[in-house]
This record gives sequence, C-alpha cells and structure tokens, in this order.
Amino acid sequence: MKKTVFASSIFALSLLFSLSMSAQDFKGLDVSPMDASCYPVSHNISEKLVKVIYSRPQLRGRLVENLAPTGEVWRTGANEATEITFYEDVMFGDKPVNAGVYSLFTIPGEKEWTVIINSDIDVWGAYNYNADNDVARVKIPVKEEESFVEAFCIAFDDKATMHIAWGHLRIPVPIKKK
Repeated sequence: MKKTVFASSIFALSLLFSLSMSAQDFKGLDVSPMDASCYPVSHNISEKLVKVIYSRPQLRGRLVENLAPTGEVWRTGANEATEITFYEDVMFGDKPVNAGVYSLFTIPGEKEWTVIINSDIDVWGAYNYNADNDVARVKIPVKEEESFVEAFCIAFDDKATMHIAWGHLRIPVPIKKK
C-alpha cells in the first residue's frame, strides 16, 4: 500500500512538473531577427575566415538615414551590437586586425561610411560605444544600387568582401588573410 501511495505521489508530482514546463510562453519572432553570415560562404567548408552575427532591422517605409543617422555611431543592425569573429589575422580594408571576437560599428555618411572594429563585446546597441577601444577604422565609399533591400543585410562574396546592404545603399568592405 505504501509503495502504491508513493508511486502515485511521484506520478502526480511529475505530471504537475511536466504541465508547468509545457505551459512556458515562448516569444514570437523578433521584429529584427538575428542572422549570421560567414566566409567562406559554403557550408561544406568548416574552416572559416570570418563570421558576423547581427540583427536585421527592416525599413518598412522608413529611410535608412532615419534609422542609421548620418555622422553618428551606429550598431550596424538592431538590438545588440553586431559581433564579428576573425578566425585568423586579417587585413580589414587596409588595417591589420588580429584573430578574435569584436563588435562592428559604423558611422554612416553621405558619400562614405566609416566601418569600425571595436574590442568591446556583448554590448547593447551603440549606447556605451567607446572609441578608445577601436581596433580598426576604415572609410568605405557608398555605392547606390537600383535593387532594394528591405531588411538590413550583411553578406560575403567569393573574394571575402563583406557587403553591407540596406535600401539602395551598398558598402563593400574588403577582408583578406594577413
């Protein structure tokens, strides 16, 4: 009898526990979902040179310059500052950068954007951006394209150039092994 009561108690407790676990509320899709891009792009190549993790804000009828103001440091995406990992020492534009994990910030301009590698990581937005921790800054001419990109995007081509795209703007940042 004691074993039956004990077994019934254990069963009731496990049922209660499993019900509370299944009652978990899961948040819906983020308005600016996270994405990742890497080089080499192929999933068949496991040894990467660079990987970028970022969130993808959408324009939804707004202007890029209203979301990424000209002349102000921007987190280069949404939510947390964009994170960039170099698995080997690289040339970022014309600046040497050691292998490691960094934040990626930008300063939008009308004719060129300043793209910044910063040693601060795990930061929200650019609210606590500290220029003293910049590892590299490169100025990249802005290109205008006819094609339109609604959701902010970072992608690599077959030469390791990191392309930042939003609206009609394109910012190509060359990256190569040191």
